[in-house]
Amino acid sequence: MPQSQFQRMIFAFLTVLVTVHAYVFYSLYVVNGNILMEVTGSSGVLAAINAQGGVYMAGHFVPIWSVVIVEFIFAYLLEIIMGSPCSFRLATRIFQPGETHPVLFETAIICATVGLMCPAMSLIAAFLYYPYYTGFHALTLLANWLKLVCFNFPFAFFTQLFFIQPLIRTIFKALFAKKHKA
Repeated sequence: MPQSQFQRMIFAFLTVLVTVHAYVFYSLYVVNGNILMEVTGSSGVLAAINAQGGVYMAGHFVPIWSVVIVEFIFAYLLEIIMGSPCSFRLATRIFQPGETHPVLFETAIICATVGLMCPAMSLIAAFLYYPYYTGFHALTLLANWLKLVCFNFPFAFFTQLFFIQPLIRTIFKALFAKKHKA
C-alpha cells in the first residue's frame, strides 16, 4: 500500500500509534489488572495504578502517559528500522507481490511483522519492566522475556490481523485516496 518513504513513515506511525495504546491497555488491564488491584486493595485498575504512584518502569514509578510515549518511541523506531523492511523481504521470499492476491500478500506481511516485532518489543519490555529492586539476573530477564512473548504473541497476531491492520489500511486509503486515483 504505501508507495513512497513518506507514506511508509505515516503508515508505520499510524500502526504504532494504535498498537501501543492497545498493548498498554492489554498489559495493564488484562494481564496485570488483578494483581495490581490485589496489591493495592483498589477496586479498579486505574485506582491501583494511582495508588502505587504510577506504572513501574526502568526502576521507577511513572505516569501511564510516560509508558505510552516510551513504548511508542521504541516501537516506531523498531518498526521503521526492522519491522517493515524485513517483513516485506520475508513475504517476498514466499510470494510474488504482482502475482499473489493482495489479501494473501498483506496477510503474509502482517504475520512476518508480528513474528519479528513481538519478540523484539517483548525483549525491550523485559528490560523496561524488569524488577531492578531485586538485583539483575540474566536468567530472570530471559524468563520474563519468554513470558512476555507468550502473553503478547497471540494478542499481537489476532489484533494486527483482524483489527489494527484493517483499520490502519482503511485510514491510510482515505488519507491518500487522491494519490491512488492519480
